[in-house]
Amino acid sequence: MVGENQTRVTEFILLGFSHGRSFLFVLFLAIYLATLLGNSAILALVSLDPHLHSPMYFFLSHLSCLDICYSSVTVPKILANNLRPQATISYHGCLAQMFFLMACAGAECALLAVMAYDRYAAICQPLHYPHAMSRGACVAAAAGCWLWGLLDSAVHTLLASRLAFCGASRLRHIFCDVPPLLRATCSDTRASEVALRAASVFVGLGPFLLVLASYLRILATVLKMPTATGCQKAFSTCSAHLLVATVYFVTANLNYTRPSSGYSPAADTLVSALYCIVTPMLNPLIYSLRNQEVRGALRKVMRRWGCPGSSA
Repeated sequence: MVGENQTRVTEFILLGFSHGRSFLFVLFLAIYLATLLGNSAILALVSLDPHLHSPMYFFLSHLSCLDICYSSVTVPKILANNLRPQATISYHGCLAQMFFLMACAGAECALLAVMAYDRYAAICQPLHYPHAMSRGACVAAAAGCWLWGLLDSAVHTLLASRLAFCGASRLRHIFCDVPPLLRATCSDTRASEVALRAASVFVGLGPFLLVLASYLRILATVLKMPTATGCQKAFSTCSAHLLVATVYFVTANLNYTRPSSGYSPAADTLVSALYCIVTPMLNPLIYSLRNQEVRGALRKVMRRWGCPGSSA
């Protein structure tokens, strides 16, 4: 029920970036194109190279797909708003954007934990690895990650749809997310805040602890390996994923769990842009630079297409 001092919102005015919009348009367009190109290249490499038809790269292809979806939820609307006199988004468009954004976020947290378990099983339990990470188990794990993100997002979106807004509907942000909506509402936000804290524990902290535990076990196993070659190979396959997971969980924590007393609209917008826009671009770059198998597959494809310098 909408009260006397509450308005039935039809659209939000986004106030995240008010200066340098031409520069930001070019910057975000470049980042978006790099994200699409890099993650599409990972998907193509995993599909084309038989050496990459393994559980680790099966999950990597899902990560690339998630990163493409992640960027496509926010960046095209940001680019369109940069070409308009005033940045706006419709009420239902805002809820839809928030739903898909948080679905991708939750799914990526779970997927990074599954990828860490895959590395743990491959290095610490190699005899059981073929059974633990069978084709059926991998498909079920990937589907579970997507479902986990969708369920988490559905809760936040349902709670957000019940919020009321008094006076001007302005969001000090460049896209729709839970924190800026909670700051703009005049409703009681306790239910949404509890849901956000619960998600930070079960959707964010839980997978992070699983990643940490997996890599502590991996480190203990690697240090016991008798040859330097075995250690180097293990670190080669793990370092890229560990770096991706660290960047993602750190930026996610900054985005959703920063104390309200230290809130700054400019800092909030910058952290969110790093978390949702820049990180998806970095993931394929990290994997291509840190993973020998991905680099090898890329060189083979380039040689097949006759690209210069591919023999290096």
